[in-house]
Amino acid sequence: MKLNTAVTAVATIVASSMMMSSTDAFAGVNSQLSLHPQTKSVRNTSGMLQMVASNEVEDVVKPRKTRQQRLEAASKGLQVHVVGLSIHHADVNVREKLAVPEHEWNDASKEICSTGVVAEAAVLSTCNRFEVYYAATDAREAMARVTEYLAERGGLSVSTLRSNLFMLSGDDAVWHLMRVAGGLDSLVVGEGQILSQVRQCHIHSIEEDGCGGKVLSRLLNNAVAAGKRVRSETAISKGSVSISSAAVELSEMLSLPDLNLPFSEARLAVVGAGKMTRLLITHLASRGLQRIAIVNRSLGRPAELAEQFPDVDIEIKLMDDLWDVVGRSDIVFTATSSTDYVIDELLLEENGLAGGRPLMLVDISVPRNVGEDCKNIPNVAAYNVDDLKAVVAKNTAMRQREMIEAEILLREEAEQFVGWRESLSAIPTINRLQERADFYRQEELKKCTRKLAQNDSLSDSEMEAVERLSRGIVNKLLHGPMSHLRKTESVEGKQAAVKELNSMFRLEENAADNGRARNGRGAANGRRR
Repeated sequence: MKLNTAVTAVATIVASSMMMSSTDAFAGVNSQLSLHPQTKSVRNTSGMLQMVASNEVEDVVKPRKTRQQRLEAASKGLQVHVVGLSIHHADVNVREKLAVPEHEWNDASKEICSTGVVAEAAVLSTCNRFEVYYAATDAREAMARVTEYLAERGGLSVSTLRSNLFMLSGDDAVWHLMRVAGGLDSLVVGEGQILSQVRQCHIHSIEEDGCGGKVLSRLLNNAVAAGKRVRSETAISKGSVSISSAAVELSEMLSLPDLNLPFSEARLAVVGAGKMTRLLITHLASRGLQRIAIVNRSLGRPAELAEQFPDVDIEIKLMDDLWDVVGRSDIVFTATSSTDYVIDELLLEENGLAGGRPLMLVDISVPRNVGEDCKNIPNVAAYNVDDLKAVVAKNTAMRQREMIEAEILLREEAEQFVGWRESLSAIPTINRLQERADFYRQEELKKCTRKLAQNDSLSDSEMEAVERLSRGIVNKLLHGPMSHLRKTESVEGKQAAVKELNSMFRLEENAADNGRARNGRGAANGRRR
């Protein structure tokens, strides 16, 4: 008898709960979702797609979030943006003021996120670009925060910054990063160094002190995968020119007009012994280089380079001998991490090297190592990374077909990220549907339990069984539409499914009604007490 009563009670609860919504709602969800057309487009005409993601970062020192906190975090909309400046938009004198050494990338990201307006951030700073990728719920406030940080760091006015910055949001930001990782946005199309730099950006963002959360870490990881595909599945990197090789080509092209000397006869020197120097020597060696002088603060790295290039006679000098080396060289490349000028007009004059025999200075560092005022000195030709544009124009034209093929691959990778991101947009809708169903289940359960309690027909354990049974039935009824929502693959299909589900179950308005009902009951209970 008790069992029959319990089953009848559960049936009443479930039936009453389902009557709160349209009787055909669940069937309607499935039919609406299945009929929505598929699409391969990842672009949004506004460029501002809304993203929802849980801003959870794995951190062993942080306490585990409660379920309610996780639901609230999942319901917050995150948009992905990029703000920055590159060789395409800003002069080197602006870029160098914002340049951040790699070991400080995470410090910069933490500073950007310190106010809480920006949820996630990652910094990418190279000789040709400075970019901040970030995710936030309020695009306007986040943009103001990032701009404020850049102005403070560079000592620049906001008006100066805005005239040099580019700002992209949503799919535009995703597409920009894909092109960067694929080498399509580089000064030298197809150059391989940028992929390594994007990879380092991703690695730093997921470090313990990094600020790349769920969205940015996924985006950066997808970008690295996209860059690898471009280089392995297209010919864009074959015979490609790096910044270092472009500098060699520039000096070779201008040696005769600037120095009145064939490049093969010029005496060469390079200041610095890092990665760029290694690439310089690689390209010089391919042109038959036999001798070069390296000036560095220490002997360790130059010695390593001498071992790597046994066929090149490398003369190693310390910075104390810099002016002696410059004085007997025809072409001097500078590639150090110094934030101050290594060579400028005053230093050349003080060391008796102003106005003498012709000298070419090729600076491939950012911040710059060679002062702009060196161009004021007769017989001195000074060039920096911005002067390489003319050299690489031919390289870009030759790679048009490879660029088209690369963009097809990048679109595929961008679609994967956007599809994953849009899958997160279903989380708030699923949460609201579960909460609404459970709200009505509990309301009907209370009505039934009051009736059952009056008859004293069920024990506590049997009432618990009724509770579990009602919850299980409701969960099974919700499983179909929710799993279908999760599996919808296309971006537009996902958006349409979420919209239909919200409309059919009136989730937005019922969420507000449920909240008011809970508040009303709380106030009433308070008055009774």
